[in-house]
Amino acid sequence: MTSTTSLMPFQPATMSKAQLAAVSFLARYAGRTHSLYAFQLREWFSWCENNGLDPLHGIQRAHVELYIRHLGTRGLMDSSVVTMMHAVRGYFRFAHIDGLITADPAVYARLPKIHRDESRTQGLDRLELIRFLQVAQTITVHHGALAYLLGINALRASEAAAVRIEDYADTLRGHRVLHLVGKGNKPATMPVTVPVLRALEACRGQRNSGPLVLRPVSGNPIDRRDVYRMVARIATTAAIPRHISPHSLRHAAITNALDAGVPLRDAQILARHADPRTNEHYDRARGNLDRHGVHFLTAYVAGV
Repeated sequence: MTSTTSLMPFQPATMSKAQLAAVSFLARYAGRTHSLYAFQLREWFSWCENNGLDPLHGIQRAHVELYIRHLGTRGLMDSSVVTMMHAVRGYFRFAHIDGLITADPAVYARLPKIHRDESRTQGLDRLELIRFLQVAQTITVHHGALAYLLGINALRASEAAAVRIEDYADTLRGHRVLHLVGKGNKPATMPVTVPVLRALEACRGQRNSGPLVLRPVSGNPIDRRDVYRMVARIATTAAIPRHISPHSLRHAAITNALDAGVPLRDAQILARHADPRTNEHYDRARGNLDRHGVHFLTAYVAGV
């Protein structure tokens, strides 16, 4: 029976075909995505072992749907069940592509339907976003810079934590720009508007290089967990009466940009979603910095 202690690393000579398929699939990913998918496959391997099944060979659609039902009985929300199946579905898809199995048993497996109102993410309206940005600057310059990176430029928590002073030193087509590497190791360039630049420069101080946002007390670079803590402190100080996370700020940036009149296509560029509209690809090479969503959003929040 295939061991589920770990999917990696294996000695190639001792790998089962199921393990080889798992390692081959996981090799496509890195960082947090790799860790998440490895966890999801470990759960699948464990369920198969407990039910006397090989994780790869002999699996039928009924087995996959029983596993989906098993996830639901563990109390997972429908959206979490769908997320848990991302790696399992990819695992079988590529095993089929690689010729390890003759058919993909997961391709037609029924997943729970996700209803739009199931998302618990609550963003901030215009006035709340304005208050959040203003209050953040009264705590420390580091909180101020972080608030603008999340609430105006719609950075993810890990992206904001990784911003370095050198990343926004360039000027392109008359715009001060921020270079970053986003989800899926995708590089992105976005303009830094004047209010954002002021917050970043206040945070930078006399430093010319290195991580931008630091822990206010120790002076060490922040990590993703620090971002959550700093956002929570700003929200509490601003008296926002609900849980606010870094993703709430990203959500607020995108929804307020749309409220400000940013076209959907440009809002998708601001959001840097993994599956943007096709016409975004045609426009990426020109004009995006001139009419990037952050310009509209900055003016909207400033009330001009």
